[in-house]
Amino acid sequence: MWQAQILTLFPEMFPGPLGLSLAGKALDKKLWAMDVIEIRDHAHDKHRSVDGTPAGGGPGMVMRADIMGRAIDAVKSKRPVGVTDEDWPLIYLSPRGRKLDQKMVHDFAGKKGITLICGRFEGLDERVLEKRNVMEVSLGDFVLSGGEVAALMLMDAVVRLIPGVIGEPETLAEESFTSGLLEYPQYTRPQEWEGLEIPDVLLSGHHEKIRKWRQESSENLTKERRPDLWKEYSHNKSDD
Repeated sequence: MWQAQILTLFPEMFPGPLGLSLAGKALDKKLWAMDVIEIRDHAHDKHRSVDGTPAGGGPGMVMRADIMGRAIDAVKSKRPVGVTDEDWPLIYLSPRGRKLDQKMVHDFAGKKGITLICGRFEGLDERVLEKRNVMEVSLGDFVLSGGEVAALMLMDAVVRLIPGVIGEPETLAEESFTSGLLEYPQYTRPQEWEGLEIPDVLLSGHHEKIRKWRQESSENLTKERRPDLWKEYSHNKSDD
């Protein structure tokens, strides 16, 4: 069973939306599991403080290395015997990390589990990242108030790939990014709406024509909206 460990200052934020819909049903069926750990439980003092002022001065506060190190060691001890960091990566959600993509999501889904560190304030003491073999992952070029929302987004992307969570596996095969392209446009009833009709080819019943239309639509959308993806797709296609 795939498992997510979450280190956070706000455990009440979980499971949040992951307790609903398909992910929530899969959680109830024990297709995946979540273990939420309160970082403050590993603090020294009666105030359960976890941060300190930045070395060298500057605004804000920084999450302390000693407390975070203890918290990480505690959650790693909960993993099954013999599980390595390769089998169970330790991930810090950070805007300076490697940008998350679908290939990385598939890789995480193939692991035994992941541990997510939700940062706050100005972030973590750099020494924690160095000493605990932490992978930094970013959801994009923007900044959030903390890592909790990013953790929920990453887990949602991974959990839906776990066998049994999505009803029809074929649905996953044609999604955006799976083939390196954006997904083609989708339509359903009614056939005509506010003067716009479903493209005739989709009503033709001719499977090969439909497949070709969808492929061309995906390519055109990707070329227009995501030239970075189109460039990589074209390069890989020429190599093949």
